[in-house]
This record gives sequence, structure tokens and C-alpha cells, in this order.
Amino acid sequence: MTEQTKQILSRRSFIQGAAAAGGGLMIGFHMPLANAATIGPNPQSLTTAVGTEINAWLVIDRDNTVTIRIPHTEMGQGGITSVALLIAEELNVEWSKIKTEFADANRHLRNNKEYKVMSTHGSQLVRLQHPHLMQAGASARERLKQAAATAWGVDRSKVEAKLGVLTSGSHTGTYGEFVDAAATVKLDKEPAINTDPTKWWLLGKGTMRLDIPNKVNGSAKYAMDTKVPGMVYAAVKASPVPWGTLKSFDDSAIKKRPGYVGTVQLKAVPGKRGQPDMQDAIAVVFDSWYRAKTALDLVKVEWDFGESGKTSSAQYYVEGRKLLDQTGQLTGKGDPRAAEIIAAASKVVTAQYERPFETHARMEPINATVHVQADRVDVWSPTQDQSAAITIVAEQLGRDAKDIYAHTMFLGGGFGGNGGGGTGVTKQAAEISKQLGKPVKVIWSREEDLAQDKQRPLALAKLTASLGEDGLPTALFTRGAWFTQDGINNFGSATADYGISNMSYNFPVRHHERHNAKTHIPGSTHRAPGANQMGFMAESFIDEIAIAGGWNPLDWRLKMTEGQDDYQLVLQTLKDKAGFRTDLPKGQGMGIGVVESHGTIAAACATVNVSRRGRLTIEKLLVVLDAGHVINPHAAAEQCEGSVCWELSHAWMGGLEMENGRFINTNFDSYNLLRIDQMPEVETIFASSGGTKWGGLGEPAGPPAPPAVANAIWYATGKRIRSTPFRQHDLSWT
Repeated sequence: MTEQTKQILSRRSFIQGAAAAGGGLMIGFHMPLANAATIGPNPQSLTTAVGTEINAWLVIDRDNTVTIRIPHTEMGQGGITSVALLIAEELNVEWSKIKTEFADANRHLRNNKEYKVMSTHGSQLVRLQHPHLMQAGASARERLKQAAATAWGVDRSKVEAKLGVLTSGSHTGTYGEFVDAAATVKLDKEPAINTDPTKWWLLGKGTMRLDIPNKVNGSAKYAMDTKVPGMVYAAVKASPVPWGTLKSFDDSAIKKRPGYVGTVQLKAVPGKRGQPDMQDAIAVVFDSWYRAKTALDLVKVEWDFGESGKTSSAQYYVEGRKLLDQTGQLTGKGDPRAAEIIAAASKVVTAQYERPFETHARMEPINATVHVQADRVDVWSPTQDQSAAITIVAEQLGRDAKDIYAHTMFLGGGFGGNGGGGTGVTKQAAEISKQLGKPVKVIWSREEDLAQDKQRPLALAKLTASLGEDGLPTALFTRGAWFTQDGINNFGSATADYGISNMSYNFPVRHHERHNAKTHIPGSTHRAPGANQMGFMAESFIDEIAIAGGWNPLDWRLKMTEGQDDYQLVLQTLKDKAGFRTDLPKGQGMGIGVVESHGTIAAACATVNVSRRGRLTIEKLLVVLDAGHVINPHAAAEQCEGSVCWELSHAWMGGLEMENGRFINTNFDSYNLLRIDQMPEVETIFASSGGTKWGGLGEPAGPPAPPAVANAIWYATGKRIRSTPFRQHDLSWT
């Protein structure tokens, strides 16, 4: 066998080789145009920009190249492109002159959070960060204008800055010519930014994401790709029942295996049960991860699971159903008349909904690499906040954060919970590197990932409404219950209320209560937290009360949101574009759902086909959104498609199952996600109300998709789906 035939051809090397060879592989791909902005050749490096820094976000070279530093992570949502667009819009520079690189998280912390916010979550990058991002571009532009005005002896108001060129009368010059002087300019006050879409020259148009070429040609670097000289690999096993304690272990069977480096016992800190905190675990370290993982399976480990080892999903459902019949914690003002009106009503509709624990199942395996040295610590961790990677390691090692450097990588999916590196894996890598004195890469197996992830809570809700003679509700009484670690109230906006208590329908009287039940299972935010689970329950029930009252579900929603212009815009657009019908032949159905989250109203219309034997096909989802302003419709539509895929994956195919305190379906053969042949066509329409609204777009399209599908299934089969995953239901019909 020759050396050439011994080589392992990875998917990435195949893509790179095929692209370089100019072969037929690239046919069908939309390759970037020559006038597009670019990502720097090594975006993970902390110092690549060439030129003069005009502020923390911008470096301008003499050739008019502008390097924009991106303080947010890129996890496929287009964060690099969004930041660059917002800054370039105000700077007014040719898109082809833009280069991007990730900002230095160490500098951010060292200089009192110089980049304002480095976290990328909650659909808030554009929604909440656009003021200071646009301000960075506007400030640089005005400082360039002032530098030129001073040189030309004119007032700054007489200088125009357009596409990287400064002009005033017969005077002209490029940004690059004046950047050195501009770097010393101090403005009396910061200029106003332009939030009027009618005056945008760059924003609001479809722009290709800058990360796509790197991902197509295989050059994009993820934390999983990290290789450091002298690096060793660790496979880790924590208690399969979260927060179980390690009683003993026997690693004698692995110490003489090739490549053995060491065994490290990892210990939980009493009382520290937060998202990045470590649990008791065993780490086996070898010169390759394969050797580490296979050796780990040979280590004999004894755990103490305590009372948590006796719990199960079935037990939680029983407990949750009992809670739904008990008085809970009041949300908001409430109205005790709701129960009285319902008790006296002649027509009442009630239903109970349930959803199981659900996991993130990120594409990139959970991993982190840490190199602890005497004078500095380097971290490669796929978190949604690289500054958090620094603070996590600083806490674990007891080191000063100024000596810790995070190398920002692309993320292979985030979906909440601060990304895979926001779990205990980053602390694990830091501790193992500290003990062994070597750079260490920790990789969780998929089973370890799903078992130790920070899950969506198991949740239930009971909803009851009374109807008047016109078929419309006279009162609504709802209770929610969810099971969170130690009974915590919320994860961000995720609560046992969100999606139900904040429904925008004009109920005359309403009352909502919640129960926060305790479990040992760690939880955290998931894409569209709260709205994802409770939105399914609320919007499915809305269909139930609309139909019980003799109303078309879409007309009901229009009637019950009268006086709310943005809801009316979204629903009327859905009515005009979706062609919603309730009279399709048996086996076919259309259903709708409307959920507001992250400042955006999203409505979905699903079209499904259910065979007589119960095989479900989701043919299409049309989604209408009002996010106020959309800076990049192309990327926004992609985000909506991804959100729909994400929510349908869990509602249709997912769902964790717990027995004896542990999850038993911890890989993709048993925790199913949507397959490519199951993905429906998704059409996205933006019905923007404008004004001062800046809504999020990374998450809101997801929550209305499951109830839209469930409501469509009812029309197709006559079967009402009140729990997920859908795959567990018999949808057959005659």
C-alpha cells in the first residue's frame, strides 16, 4: 500500500481539493461576486488588520481597505455580515473594500467592555445592538470628514463622504489618505444615525452572507478544528444522572494502552450548579480522541445518584397534571372573575397540553481546547459569547482574566444556552490542562452531549375558555407548569408563562398562573425560549376555541386582534397570501399559528398531507413576519427557514425520554431530528410595520410552525394533537 492510499480523505479536504481543482463539484453553487466584502484570511487571529485604527471597530488602510472587527459570533445566522452591513451603511464605504475579523475578547474585558456587548443570543444582534454598531460607523465617518475639513480649511458640513471618498468643492481624497489625522480627532458630540429605511443605500437589500464562501471551500475554522503543538485529547464521562456524585473509579485497565497520558478526576463545587459549572466526572487523556474514548469505556466507575436516580418522565407528567389542578403563582395582575365567568358559562372549552424535555443537539460536537501556561492561557471554545469563555476559564483557574485569550471560531450551531462552549466543557478543558501541563482538547461524545446538555424543561399547560353567544370567548383561565433545575423561575424570557400569558388576543377577562416544579435536570435557553413550547400550546388551543365557537380560525384571530395594527397587518397578509382553507379533502389540511417573540410577530400557515395509514407529509409553510425593519432580507429569510426546521425537528421528531433519572435516547438513532426529505418548502414574507420597531429574526419564525402543523393535522384527520413529538401519535384515518 502506498503512502497516498493510506491518507484519510476527510469531507473538508475533499471539498477543498475539488474547489481548487476547478472540478464539477462547484456546479450549482452560487459563488461570491468579485465586488463582495470578505472575511480576513485568518479570522481567528487576534491581530490581522493592517492600517490605522480609527475606533475599536474600524481599521482603515492607505489603500482604502476597511477592516471591521466583529464582536459577535458567527453560528450560521449571518452575524459577521450583519455587523459589517450596519457599520458600512454609516461609514459609507464600498462593500468590496470591507474585510472582517473577529474582535479581541480579551481587549473587550480589559477595556471595560469596549465592544459594549459580545454575547450573541436572543435574536438581539440587530434588534438591540444596531445603535452602537451604526454609531461606530457614523463616528468614524464624521472624524474622517473633520480631518479633511481641517486640511482643506472648510467647515465639516461642507465635506461629503461617499463610498470611501471625501469631497468638498474642488478638493477630493480617500478615507485612507485622511485616516491618520482622523484617528486623533475628537468630536464635540456623536452624530445621529440613520434609521430611516427609505434613506439607506446599503441596508435593506439582499446581501450574500460573508461566511458562505469559507464554508463552501472548507476554509472555515471551528473550535473542533483546533490543533495546538503538543496537544492531547480528553474524553469525559460525567454522571448519567445529572449532579450524581462520583464514588470511585478504576482505570487500571487503560494505563498501559498506547498513547495514554493520564486520568483526571473532575469535581463539582458544592452549590455551583450553573450552566458552565462542572459536575463530578472522569477524564481519560490520550494522544488521540479515539484512543481516549475507547479507553474511557473500559474505566470502571461507581456513581451515587441519590434520589434523582428514581425519577422519570412518566413521574413528572403525573406530578405536572396534578399541579395543573392546583392554585399556582399568579402572573401579572390576573383577574379572579375569569374562573367565576367560566363556572357560570353554558359553553366551555378546556384542553391540556404537554411537551417533554428537549435538547439542543448542536451540529458541532461539544468541545473546547485550553492551553494553560505560566504567563497566559489560550482558549478555543464555541460559545455565543467569547468574553464568557474568558471569564469561565478565569473562574476555574483562579487567574486574572487579562492573562486569558479567547480565539473566536465559527460555531457549528448555537440554538441557545450560550453555545456548546458555555457548558462545563470549557472548565473541564481548563482544569485538565492545568493538571497535566499540556494543551488539552476535550470532546464530548454525542451521548455525553445529549445526556449533559442544558435542556428545554418538560412543560404542561391547561387552558379553559368560556364562549358567548357570538362564539367568541368571554373569559380565559390558564395554568402552566414546568420542571426546572431546583425550580428556577426562568431562563431569559423562557418561563411557564411566556407564549400563553402574553397572548395579544383581546380576551375580555383573563387569568394565568404557573408552577415552577423542581427537577435535577439542568435547563437553559433554547431557540425562541418559552415561545417555542408554550406557543404550541396556546395557538393549538386558540384553534380549539375558534372551531368550538363556529369561527374560521384565521377570521377569529383577525377579530380578536382588532385595534392592533401590527397584528392586523401580519394576519391580513397571511390571509391574502396563504389561501387558507378549511374545506380540503380528507387527508389534506391547512393550519395556522401566530406567536410574538423577540419583538417580532410571526404567523405561519402549514399545508399537510396525511396518508390513510398516518404518514405525515408537511408540504409547505408560509411564514409572515413583522420585525419592523429588515437589514438583509436574504439572510433574514434563511434564518426563518432555519427556525422552522429547528422547531419542527423537536415538535415532530424529537423529545427526550427519561428513566431512572437519566435520558435513554442520547444519539440520533433515538433522538430524531428532521431529515432532509421531511423538510417542507418554506416561503417567507416580510410585512413590516416600520416605525421604531426593530424585531429579532433569528428565532420568531419557529414557534408558530408546530401549532400550524398540529392545527392542519386536525383538519386532515379530525385528530387533535395536544402533545409532542407528533411521531408518537397515530394519525391514521378512514
